Amino acid sequence: MSRSSIQKLPASLLVCLSLMVPQSPLQAEGQTHHYDHVKLHSSASAEVENDTLIAVLYAQKEGSDPGSLTDSVNRLIAQAVSEATGREGIKVQTLGYQTSPIYQQQRLTGWRVRQSIRLQSTHSDRLSKLLNQLQSTLALDSISYAISPAQREKVEESLTLQAIDAFRKRADLVTKQFGRNAYRLVEISIQASDRPVQPFRMRANMMALEGASAAPTLAAGSQTLRIEATGTIELQLDR
Repeated sequence: MSRSSIQKLPASLLVCLSLMVPQSPLQAEGQTHHYDHVKLHSSASAEVENDTLIAVLYAQKEGSDPGSLTDSVNRLIAQAVSEATGREGIKVQTLGYQTSPIYQQQRLTGWRVRQSIRLQSTHSDRLSKLLNQLQSTLALDSISYAISPAQREKVEESLTLQAIDAFRKRADLVTKQFGRNAYRLVEISIQASDRPVQPFRMRANMMALEGASAAPTLAAGSQTLRIEATGTIELQLDR
């Protein structure tokens, strides 16, 4: 292949060439050579609006009697679960239950009991109203937004088709630039690549258990979904 042909490749094309370098018999021993292999990478991405609100709340009590603390926390959580279960479009799940000792100057002074619940909904206005009500008895631990499974599957399916199409176009371009008529797909890997939104942790002094709190201001935002295709093609010799 001439130097001028290589220079015609677009600068934006991400291509890694597997070039063979002469090796001594000792270096080549036990190795398999793959001639005319070219590694290609393509991707497709889209900005997707978050459509699912997730909130974690908890009940926590401290004192000297673990039994009474447990009863108190259980009542608060049961009341919250009952209230959330009756709201259409809101999923509720109880989370970890913790009982831990409290020490002061290496001396046991009391106990702390805590349990959390997780609320999830695609109707942020409904969940916001529920949070405003529950904050009179529970503390708000974190709020985060996510993309619902149905929306994610729909977008990733479209992006997969785009990434594969981009891969095939690059493979055709590289094959043509190297003066070959065809290529063979050796291997390809297609996977999603995105960064889930991290929950926003609420400060304890902002979301105290005592007294009612105002409903938090919610902004869904968006996140980028990306599908990446990485593979190897083998340029076919003319027949």
